[in-house]
Amino acid sequence: MPITPTPKIWMNGDLVDWDNAQVHILTHTLHYGTGVFEGIRAYETAEGPAVFRLTDHIKRLFSSAKIIGIEIPYTLDELITATKETVASTGLESCYVRPLVYLGYGDMGLNTLPCTVDVAIACWPWGAYLGDDAVTKGVRMKISSWSRHDHNTMPPAAKTVGNYVNSSLAKVEALKAGYDEAIMLAPNGLIAECTGENIFVARQGKFFTPPLSAGALEGITQDSVSTIAADLGFEIIVDDLARSDLYIAEEAFVCGTAAEVSSINSVDDRSIPCPGPMTTAIAEVYHRAIRGQDDRYKHWCELAR
Repeated sequence: MPITPTPKIWMNGDLVDWDNAQVHILTHTLHYGTGVFEGIRAYETAEGPAVFRLTDHIKRLFSSAKIIGIEIPYTLDELITATKETVASTGLESCYVRPLVYLGYGDMGLNTLPCTVDVAIACWPWGAYLGDDAVTKGVRMKISSWSRHDHNTMPPAAKTVGNYVNSSLAKVEALKAGYDEAIMLAPNGLIAECTGENIFVARQGKFFTPPLSAGALEGITQDSVSTIAADLGFEIIVDDLARSDLYIAEEAFVCGTAAEVSSINSVDDRSIPCPGPMTTAIAEVYHRAIRGQDDRYKHWCELAR
């Protein structure tokens, strides 16, 4: 999706003009992919723009950095404040937010220890990743030929820059084949996640979602959706899923910050009832929650100004 520029990007403590937010061609992360990032959204609420589960996202950013051995030169509170300042600087009521921790210019080679650690936060308008009608119309999925990372190859628990080559390969393969999104299998052949979303599959009136051991990222939207589902009286079970479980699903959906909640209408050309009643109920509450319209979840919405 094309990026629409906003006035400022936060870089290493300062809000700089969008066009001046540049890095050197020999920036370490550009060559080796050693960096971490987050995808966050700010939504319009009755009290002004609010960043959805901001603190949880920044905590995960720190966790990702720790997993790959990067020490972020800012505190949690400093990056929370910086994110709010950046969102406010856009003048937008809603936007997508991208914090990025990367190794900068000055050292090259596989030894990352001497590298400087830089941090940037950018915001821009971005619509629903899988389409505005993805809840009602659903998305067409395929099982990717690309496997999700093994835990001892690339740590799937970290939202790492380099890890997303894996996701990009799967996404492009799916699009070229005429599908909307790809589902990735763990090295043992069980379902892991999609290229940028967690997956939920309904069987016998219960929702199942793969465990972290399968290589799924610990999704913040996944956690939000699980909480909402439980509050609605639906049972969520974290357990292994085979691809055949998808083929005979009663309903299914994916969720993520960019994709929000999106129904699945088919997997490998096996149709799935869409939109399912449980998915629809969860999506309706989620879309109220992210806009501060449900008092049960208002604590998830952190005002940007």
